[in-house]
Amino acid sequence: MAERRYVEIEALTDFIIATRDQSQNMVIVCEGLLRTLELGETKEKSQPKPQTQAVNEQTFLCLRFEPQTGQKIGPYDVAYEPQNLEQNWNAAMNILKANNAVIEKRYHGPGYKFSYWLFGEHKIYRQLLKQP
Repeated sequence: MAERRYVEIEALTDFIIATRDQSQNMVIVCEGLLRTLELGETKEKSQPKPQTQAVNEQTFLCLRFEPQTGQKIGPYDVAYEPQNLEQNWNAAMNILKANNAVIEKRYHGPGYKFSYWLFGEHKIYRQLLKQP
């Protein structure tokens, strides 16, 4: 009985995290659309762009990563789509796509332990951020 309850709590937790992440992703997408509309209406005006806030790193930490090592970049990790829950994968992938996260322009926020980027299909990469 206790094991069943644990599974139910774990499933509920995954659902809540995914719902939260999807909501945060919607905020990012809506802010981007609003900025696009504002820029279209006010091309003559030079306004500073509002900065979007990074989502909680837990969005990415719930993915399963495998360690790798590259000659140029050293140690990094790769998450493969088939090895992750669909809702967790989609939330992370949507955030990285919306922010055009590539190796040259990695995605991370204040307090993040890793930077994240996309390369190829069905893979998300991460690498430890260098501490100052």
